[in-house]
Amino acid sequence: MKGIILAGGSGTRLRPLTGALSKQLLPVYDKPMIYYPLSVLMLAGIRDVLVISSRAHADLYEELLGDGSRLGIRIEYDEQPEPRGIADALVMGADFVGDDRVALILGDNIFHGPGFSAILRDSIERLDGCALFGYAVHDPQRYGVATVDASGRLLAIEEKPAAPRSRLAVTGLYLYDNDVLGIAKNLGPSARGELEITDVNLAYLAQGRARLTELGRGFAWLDMGTHDSLLQAGQYVQLLEQRQGEWVACVEEIALRMGFISADACLRLGKEMANSAYGRYLMEIASRHAVAPVG
Repeated sequence: MKGIILAGGSGTRLRPLTGALSKQLLPVYDKPMIYYPLSVLMLAGIRDVLVISSRAHADLYEELLGDGSRLGIRIEYDEQPEPRGIADALVMGADFVGDDRVALILGDNIFHGPGFSAILRDSIERLDGCALFGYAVHDPQRYGVATVDASGRLLAIEEKPAAPRSRLAVTGLYLYDNDVLGIAKNLGPSARGELEITDVNLAYLAQGRARLTELGRGFAWLDMGTHDSLLQAGQYVQLLEQRQGEWVACVEEIALRMGFISADACLRLGKEMANSAYGRYLMEIASRHAVAPVG
């Protein structure tokens, strides 16, 4: 499976923070925002990643992440000239994906919860069409909203409904088989001139090949599109890390525990940042590393 991170857009709701910097490069407590979606793909075992960003910021992402070899993965980059909808990432990434399946994740989303890596791997193993993830929110009208029956079977998806039939938001993580490339290619723009990811998901739903896994109590899903949500995400990460002493979305640690890099390589990465708490944490993790699954 290949992975795509959509880190485009102009971040207008976060101005003036995004006046000169891409939203997904903003700090969320102690690390750049893009580390969080990257960590999700890595937890899923994905080692080939495409980062799609705006033309103005592409060089900054490449400077931050490089070619991925430091993490034992491969990262490529593409530029989206203007925001054209989430599904446009699947059109742009068609050559990158090739004949493989694909995981698409939004660059401003945080997922965190017990056993999440196992849920991801199980969803990939059972993938037949489209796998979505739902999360109950108090303001579902802001999202694509899923309706499920008593057994959890996905019945409908509505994009930002005025009168939502449920509180179950479709999160910004989508798993697809290779058919998605043809579906996305044949989409027409919506009334707002974008290629809508909901239209992709509805195509799978019409085929009876769309599944939704609800992320229940104990999980956190945060999207960082406003100043308040950005601050709340940082506070959430700060609380977890300071209380538990374990870092959230530490991509180097995940690379170590997933077997992408060695303990020696992790130690070297930590030493490069030895003046920061983040670097010292990496050095500690590397020194006491024992092979164990993440999640």
